Amino acid sequence: MGHPHPLNYAFQHRSRFLAELQDFIRFPTISAQPEHAGDLKECAKWLADHLRSIGLKNVRVVPTSGHAIVYADWLQEPALPTVLIYGHYDVQPPDPMNEWQSPPFEPVVRGEQLYGRGASDDKGQMFTHIKALEAYLKTRGMLPVNVRCIFEGEEEIGSPNLTEFLKRNSDALSADVAVVSDTRMLAPDQPALTYAMRGALSLELEIHGAAQDLHSGNFGGAIHNPLQVLCEIIASLHDSAGRIMVPGFYDRVRRWSNEERALMARWGPSDDQILRDAKAKAGWGERGYTLYERTTIRPALTINGITGGYQGSGGKAVIPARAVIKLNFRLVPDQDPFEIDQLFREHIAQLIPNTVTSEVRTTLTAQPALIDRTHPALRAAAIAYRAGFGKAPAFLRSGGTIPVINTLQETFGIPTVLMGFALPDDRMHAPNEKFHLPNFTRGIATSIHFLNEIARTLEGTKTLTFERVGAA
Repeated sequence: MGHPHPLNYAFQHRSRFLAELQDFIRFPTISAQPEHAGDLKECAKWLADHLRSIGLKNVRVVPTSGHAIVYADWLQEPALPTVLIYGHYDVQPPDPMNEWQSPPFEPVVRGEQLYGRGASDDKGQMFTHIKALEAYLKTRGMLPVNVRCIFEGEEEIGSPNLTEFLKRNSDALSADVAVVSDTRMLAPDQPALTYAMRGALSLELEIHGAAQDLHSGNFGGAIHNPLQVLCEIIASLHDSAGRIMVPGFYDRVRRWSNEERALMARWGPSDDQILRDAKAKAGWGERGYTLYERTTIRPALTINGITGGYQGSGGKAVIPARAVIKLNFRLVPDQDPFEIDQLFREHIAQLIPNTVTSEVRTTLTAQPALIDRTHPALRAAAIAYRAGFGKAPAFLRSGGTIPVINTLQETFGIPTVLMGFALPDDRMHAPNEKFHLPNFTRGIATSIHFLNEIARTLEGTKTLTFERVGAA
């Protein structure tokens, strides 16, 4: 009798795979909150132990100035191509807590959904690849390709230490192709390969007024309110047509052909579908573009949070001493987050009245990424999707940002296969985040097929092309 097939192994152990994923989710790995540093450390150790237990080699927890990078590999056959598998074990804050139907770090299954923070972004998706590797190693004792795994704990805060790690170890980490599962499908029956992602720039703008909160009866009308100043500035950052009113902001925005926009219309979600996924009554944004185009080929500026003054129940008659707003730009080819950062600072300096002072803090920068959708690695992924899901994938642009995509391009010159298994209604970054369990099962199968297919596709191929994106 021959060895059992990796697909059969994955099917037979699906209940254990789910239990292990739940264990993974229980770690509250909120990278943005310093009080969870210990949780990230414990999770990194758990993940390293798990990778070691499935048969991967050279497993290491690599310390950084922030949260650790977990590395593992299987490099037994020099003649085989090498696949770099990337994922992240950190998660977004779960707030607002009162909107969760069950505790965010006590994962539960309801119907076909697994609920918990990180279930789809990105613990569940990256776990599909880990379980595919296990299925191969436990049945065949080997993989059809060489593999390097890099799992970081800082993606949700912009991967501040990953670029240095990759560049410092570029020779030791060489690969032929990367695969990342941190994106979305169109629907449960329609997988999707992502070939473009927006860049990002996150900022905090703080306005300072008086040295302390003031009595609004004694000083109202005489002392400028920092919260009012902040609101007036933010209200001026968009015009009535939804365009961003920062001088020079659109100078590098790439224009796309009618042919490209027609392909997007054919593959991508409709306005109605996007509104349904968002549970919104109507769209908003830049005129002349569909909602899908507004979230992918056009840049955006969103307000993520605002604080100032009294936040408790009832009223309090004060003029706050300070007010803070958190902003996020999503950027498109060929915008550079560092250039946009400077343009924003210059613009804000012109808007601040002499009655207050201001401070701008940069908290995240990430370049946009664009992948050649005709590349052989994406064709291999399309074949794997058809085998795993029974249907060829759509090709999509994403409005989201994964900082490592551009870093892999710049450092290694390799393409990244963005093989998403999340659904549009999985509520990434929101309360009641979930992962559709049939996608977990099919994702493992797709990853198994991908490893096999990429071995055939890239056999003897060591020079791969990748379109450069970003400002020169």
